[in-house]
Amino acid sequence: MDWLSWSTAWAVFVVSVDIAIRVAAVFFVPPGRRPTSAMAWLLLIFFLPIPGVLFFLLIGNPRLPKKRRDVQTEINEFLRDANEHLELGTLLPNPPGWFEPIVGMNRELGALPLSGDNGARLISGYQESIDEMAAAIRQAKRYVHVEFYILKSDAATEDFFAALEEVIARGVAVRVLMDHWANLSKPLHAQTKARLTAMGADWHFLLPLQPLAKKFQRPDLRNHRKLVVIDGDVAFVGSQNLTDPSYNVPSNIRRGLQWVDVMVRLDGPVVRSVDAVFLTDYYSETGQVPEGIDLSEEKPGSDDFDCQVVPSGPGFESENNLLLFLSLLYAAQDKAIMVSPYFVPDEALLRAVAAACGRGVEVELFVSEISDQALVYHAQRSYYEDLLRMGVKIWMYEAPHILHTKSLTIDSETAVIGSSNMDMRSFGLNFEVSLLVRGEEFVDQMRRVEDHYRDHSRRLTLEEWQQRPLRSRALDNLARLTSALQ
Repeated sequence: MDWLSWSTAWAVFVVSVDIAIRVAAVFFVPPGRRPTSAMAWLLLIFFLPIPGVLFFLLIGNPRLPKKRRDVQTEINEFLRDANEHLELGTLLPNPPGWFEPIVGMNRELGALPLSGDNGARLISGYQESIDEMAAAIRQAKRYVHVEFYILKSDAATEDFFAALEEVIARGVAVRVLMDHWANLSKPLHAQTKARLTAMGADWHFLLPLQPLAKKFQRPDLRNHRKLVVIDGDVAFVGSQNLTDPSYNVPSNIRRGLQWVDVMVRLDGPVVRSVDAVFLTDYYSETGQVPEGIDLSEEKPGSDDFDCQVVPSGPGFESENNLLLFLSLLYAAQDKAIMVSPYFVPDEALLRAVAAACGRGVEVELFVSEISDQALVYHAQRSYYEDLLRMGVKIWMYEAPHILHTKSLTIDSETAVIGSSNMDMRSFGLNFEVSLLVRGEEFVDQMRRVEDHYRDHSRRLTLEEWQQRPLRSRALDNLARLTSALQ
């Protein structure tokens, strides 16, 4: 065969493969995906068939491996059976008509009950929250459970790690979970592992990427939860990672970036639900259940807030956190205040916000003026004009701080706070934990924090936003498209 024939044959082969890839994508990409996500993947594959297919094979499956999904199903059924007839504490009277159906939905999806008689106190100081967790750990008599997306032994967390060492020395069991990739990619990883090992902590990676150990899943599935439990008596949940407020990253330090977060200190029956989330993650990674922990033990709290823990993540059939946010936005009558460092809504969330504005609800969104993640930052910005036209008040928290709190408050007595951003990654790819709280005094605490954020923010106007350069518009729109690749 001469050179021309070889060239023709090769060209026919390439064209055939190209067409086959495009046709196959139409059949294999859309099922089980949001329309926007399916369209983004199809566009990528149509424009760049070979790279698109390789990228799709790497991160195109948003689900855990079947073995891990089976474990999650087993866990959910166990929790559902254990809590089937269990209501803890005395619930507040006269809930809004929409509240109980939302609680029922959360219980069905996440398998954890609403409980009353709980204490819930916000801690809005970054170092203050670390110090309070360390002080609570020092009171431990039986066990301490620690789970963070990012966990580092550094100057800011020194007292926390010292507290762990002290309680281990007197026989307290300390169990630690941390996300593998998030910690592997950050400074002080080796030192942190060495210190946990030296102190005698029972520590494990969450969602480890260890192919040789047959531990592998989509690389960007992450466990984003942040929680601490002491003896089943006290728990902490929220948005803050256990690390220096600069994350010890050289580029952050050069820019002067400092993270702003909120944690909630809990006591009362709800602590058992927080502990259940830790134990399910521990079981998922180790296949074992620690001895000596009784989740049926009811302990009274220091206040009377109604609380429900809502876990979410790719191990669940539904996007539990998204459904909770949607339900509350549709229920809001007077006010809805959202705080999310990464606000990249799907169509459903955007419509819920539009519906709230259309009903006359005062809707506010707090975001950071700057960001540490360029792609998410530009994707988020692509929604600002739509939100401003709806009537949403957008507040941009002053640089060089990164407002990292994740919360939603509606009207006067209902709030959600936890690890979940209002973005498609948190809804579909991250394991998150959210805390639903009913109680006017708790919402008052949230309002004071929101007022503080407002005092340190500037309001974005539609007129200002329409003056941004064409280059920025193009970057924002491109990032918006790539954000849908799930």
